[in-house]
Amino acid sequence: MGEKKGGDTDQRIGRRALLIGGAAAAVGTAVLAREELGHLWWRLPGVEKPRVEGAVDFRGAQWVAASPANWRRADRPDDYGIDRVIIHVTQGSFTSAVKVFQDPGHGAAAHYVVRGDGHITQMIRELDVAFHAGNREYNERSVGIEHEGFVERASSFTDAMYEASARLAAGICGRYDIPVDREHIIGHVEVPGTDHTDPGRYWDWDRYIRLVRKARTAKAKTQA
Repeated sequence: MGEKKGGDTDQRIGRRALLIGGAAAAVGTAVLAREELGHLWWRLPGVEKPRVEGAVDFRGAQWVAASPANWRRADRPDDYGIDRVIIHVTQGSFTSAVKVFQDPGHGAAAHYVVRGDGHITQMIRELDVAFHAGNREYNERSVGIEHEGFVERASSFTDAMYEASARLAAGICGRYDIPVDREHIIGHVEVPGTDHTDPGRYWDWDRYIRLVRKARTAKAKTQA
């Protein structure tokens, strides 16, 4: 599952004020570094992308909002490039995962949760940074997909789940021009500094990457 409580807080930005009247941002008298200021430009009036309440990034997904305490507002990929999809396993039921991601005390949530029957719920917009990887840099650069089940229970990973998740991942890869390979579609266990083991030994990576490529090719043909 996503990182635990307190995994990604934006204290640096929280201590700063973006001064709209001028063209500067400061902490006391200190000027923001150019790189950090580049991540704040969209907060100026009229710059942020329009948002529609309840909108989803994956057609067919059901929107259920995660607690705002479990993610950080952003304007990706304009402020942070997206180049990873991170695969998680909930270590519990679909219902329990959705419930905990709505809990502000949990401090973590993924963008999507995939149920065993293939149903997909989106809880955080891809624009925004979800606290799911246990690593701030990876949170900023990735989209997180949770899967209902347990890492030590092979039966958790159904045909419907693989197929639905692959279509979801293919759409994400298409939107951000992410290569469909194991360097760019990774497990939570592969995130630097994490203590998680998901998706575990029973997750069939060869099958999954093959399905994502198949879905990506099919999508590309329909758009041609």
